[in-house]
This record gives sequence, structure tokens and C-alpha cells, in this order.
Amino acid sequence: MTSSRFWHGFADMHTVAESKVVIRSAEGVWLEDVDGNRYLDATAALWYCNVGYGRQAIADAVAEQLVRLPAYSSFGAYTSEPTLALADRLAALAPFPNAVVFLGSGGSDAVDTAAKLVRRYWDVVGRPDKRVIVSREFGYHGMHGWGTSLVGIGPMKTGYGGNFIDEVVNVGSMDVETLAALFDVRGTEIAAFIGEPVIGAGGVIPPEDHYWAEVNRLCREHDVLLIADEVITGFGRTGFLWGTQRYGIEPDLVTFAKGVSSGYVPLGGVLVGERVRAPFWDDDVPGAVFRHGYTYSGHAGAAAAATANLDIIESEGLVARVASLEPMLDREVRRLSGAPGVGEVRTVGLTAAVAFSTGLLASDPGLPERAVAAALRHGVATRVLRGHALQISPPFVITESEITTMVDGLGAALDEVAG
Repeated sequence: MTSSRFWHGFADMHTVAESKVVIRSAEGVWLEDVDGNRYLDATAALWYCNVGYGRQAIADAVAEQLVRLPAYSSFGAYTSEPTLALADRLAALAPFPNAVVFLGSGGSDAVDTAAKLVRRYWDVVGRPDKRVIVSREFGYHGMHGWGTSLVGIGPMKTGYGGNFIDEVVNVGSMDVETLAALFDVRGTEIAAFIGEPVIGAGGVIPPEDHYWAEVNRLCREHDVLLIADEVITGFGRTGFLWGTQRYGIEPDLVTFAKGVSSGYVPLGGVLVGERVRAPFWDDDVPGAVFRHGYTYSGHAGAAAAATANLDIIESEGLVARVASLEPMLDREVRRLSGAPGVGEVRTVGLTAAVAFSTGLLASDPGLPERAVAAALRHGVATRVLRGHALQISPPFVITESEITTMVDGLGAALDEVAG
């Protein structure tokens, strides 16, 4: 299948027609394309299919809801029963007490919501000069206006004329010294710091020891709100329900998406802690209204999908399963440390990156994409992270034998293209 009018995301449309992979069906961790080829999905699509493919319970819950009420506006006083039930459930799961929940259609929505909310918060409490949001090198926060400005991956900004939003500062991914100096000089201007517990699309980079403890301290000392971007790590990817819990992060807001519905229906949102909710919900602050929302905020069908998905995660103990599989995944993936062209292997939870050596990338920058194509030939679907590494983030239902199969396929691909 080579002809289509569909514009693929993050794709060179001059060449993609010749390499199109059209997936027809999936079950568990396995994909099948229109030509009958099967691939082990090493990435859970875009980090999201945590419960695996073919979950009839989610499909049934969505179908039942769509017949009853597919969706209704949640602007003003309106909403739906599944939306309210999901919000209450998510608030109970939040990594801080008395959370409230703002829903959208995905992670990019969530980041833009959080960024606008912290700016609006400081405005309504009488400190409108606190407008700057600080992000990290290699961080990825979606592709809306705020996300594109906050991203710490250079090529994501190329060709757009710089930041869409000027009041953004990017610091080194683990550089607390520069962060401290920035807060000392500009703390009265800084509204929030945003960071992923584990940097995801930037290359699966776990935090250094004590990194988040220092960020917590600096944010408290300088009265800066802390946004934990859990779009990838939320709902179990690190072996904890929240990466925030694994690393002792003390956020004021948490963005989420992906694993909340395992991608069966698009959904994302923001968990909002007591401090930020107060002027909008609790305190008598004149004019404290958050004038923001999306057409599909609180979509009833999406809420039904998320509820069924969370039921599966809880009833099957999938977060604990990730924790139990972490040592095995680490051991198996580290077999690739000696594979041709590999410079570094990084793992955390049920996630890993197999990074190519910098010298080899300098002389052959097209190698990672060729490795992805070779992996498909060896029955494994993966993708390139930040131009330098192969992504591993399979569904939580993967078995130990399937982990071995996945790593064997990636090893064969590396032998083929770099051996």
C-alpha cells in the first residue's frame, strides 16, 4: 500500500510512501500488518498501550457508553456521569491529597492546560509578574504551542522561528546548579518548573541521585510551582503508579495521558493540588475563573474507556507486574551493550533506550532509522528517540519469553546494520 492522502506525524512525506507499515490488527503485544507480517510491539505504540491490545472489556465499555451518550459538553455547568466518576477516581489515585482533575484529549492538551493554569494562578493571587516556566534539556512536553516552546530537543523547534512563547527558559537535564542560579536571579518572575520524572522521548534518561530532592527544595525556597509531566510515566511505567512516587517528587500539578486509557480512546488531563485549586474552587477570590477548555474535555466515551482500563490495571496487578519485570528487562536489554554500534543502554521500569555510539552516529547519522527498518524485518516494531537511540517500552502484559524474543530481534537488527 503506497498511495494515501494521510500526512504522517514526524515523517518525511517524500519517502514515507515507500516504507509505510499499515497495521491491521493486534493482540497482547503482537501487531499484524496488512501483508500478514507479525511484529512484537516494543514501544506500546507511542508509550501508551499499557494493558496490551485486544481488550474486549474496554471496547464493550466504550460501545455501551457511546450508545447511551457518546459525549456532551463539559463547559459551564454541563458534564456526564462517567466523567464525574472518572475524575473522582483519578483524584483518589493522585500522588497528593484533595486533587481536582481537568480533562482534555491527550498529553499536549495537558501540558498547555498546566502551563496556562499556573500563569492564571499567579495572576489571580496578585503576582502577575510570575510568568516564566522553566523546562529541561531533552525534555518533551507535546507539540502544542506551550509544548513546542518548552521542549528541550532542538530539532523539535527548527523552522518555527524560535519559541511561540518567549517566557520559557531551558536548563540542563540534571543541572541543579544552573537551576539554583536561575532561581536566585529570576525567582520573582518564575511561575513553574516542569519536568518528566524520567525523560522519555529525549532518550529514556533516569534522574541522577538526589536530583528531584534538589528540585523540590529549590521550588519550595523560591515559591515556584512544580509540574510533574507524567504523560509517559503515569499509571505504572516505572513500577510505581506515578514516577512522582518512585522519585519522591513533590508536585503542585501532574500532567497525564497515554496510560490512563491505554490509547483505546484519546484522553489526558491535569491533576491539580490544593494550593493551585484554592483560588478557583475554595477561596472567595473575585474573578478567579480559569477560562480554558477543549471541545472534548470530559468526553463520556473516553471516560468509559479510562475507567475500564484502570479496572484492568488494578485487577491484574499490572503496576506490580512492571516492578517484577524490571530486573529481567534490564538484564536482557544489557545483552545489547556489546552489540555492534551500541554506546550505552539505559533502563528504568519497563522502559529502555539502546543508544548508538556518538562516534558512529557522527559518521553515519542515518544508522538508527536503518536499524528500525531492520528490526521490522526481524519481527520487532520500534522507533528512534532523539536521533540516537532505539525505544523499548512494551505493554505491561509482555511475558519474560517475549522480552527475550524482543531483545533477540533487536540484536539481530543491530548485527545486520552495524555489524
